[in-house]
Amino acid sequence: MVKKVAIVMGSDSDLPIVKGAIDSLKSFGVSVEAHVMSAHRTPERACEFAMHARENGFGVIIAAAGMAAHLAGVLAAHTTLPVIGIPCKGSFDGMDALLSTVQMPKGIPVATVAVNGAYNAGILAAQILGVYDEDIEQKLLKMKQDMKEEVTKKDEKLQNEIGL
Repeated sequence: MVKKVAIVMGSDSDLPIVKGAIDSLKSFGVSVEAHVMSAHRTPERACEFAMHARENGFGVIIAAAGMAAHLAGVLAAHTTLPVIGIPCKGSFDGMDALLSTVQMPKGIPVATVAVNGAYNAGILAAQILGVYDEDIEQKLLKMKQDMKEEVTKKDEKLQNEIGL
């Protein structure tokens, strides 16, 4: 059974950022469920969600939060599923969220992408699922081949434009 990906955001204001993850996951045919939960305002709900995520069919959790950005760590503390953190830009150009997301204690890892790096979070989640799903793996391989061809075409165009 193909697992789905949970995208949990600390606030609905994070939706424009996490849209990149939703779009990238959908391009690989991965089912996505999105929720708003707060590590600080609804901690019981966030913990409960993480504790039951595996039995509810999830294979990966993506957590997006800014400022204190404790959401990914709280979710990771309550599940054995991979958790990917998206630090969201807010104050300090997102550096506060980045450090809060990446600096986790021993035994509670959170894979972390760039500030507002939701598209890559979606790709990383697809790669995790692709370890066990050949269809997703093939779509990832095609994406990489398409990127390679695009760069090659751009190089050829450049060489023609500068007359080399």
